[in-house]
Amino acid sequence: MMKFLFTLMFFVGNMIFVSKHKHLLIVLLSLEFIVLSIYLMMLIYMIMMNYNMFMLMVFLVFTVCEGALGLSILVSMIRTHSNDYFQSYNLL
Repeated sequence: MMKFLFTLMFFVGNMIFVSKHKHLLIVLLSLEFIVLSIYLMMLIYMIMMNYNMFMLMVFLVFTVCEGALGLSILVSMIRTHSNDYFQSYNLL
């Protein structure tokens, strides 16, 4: 039952990531939701197999770095364009 719940969390996060691509903040929140579901799946798997939890700490370090990088991009985008819409952001 728990595996189904975490898999459902993963797919809901992916659906939000694909469908709500207008705001950067919603995209970042859906990515964090996906990472949280992957973390919980890894935690349950490692508890069931009696593995060492060191890999989870490395995963959390990379997750925090990804979140900080995403927030810094969001802040710089809001400072330069005064919103987080992707339509107002010209890539050229």
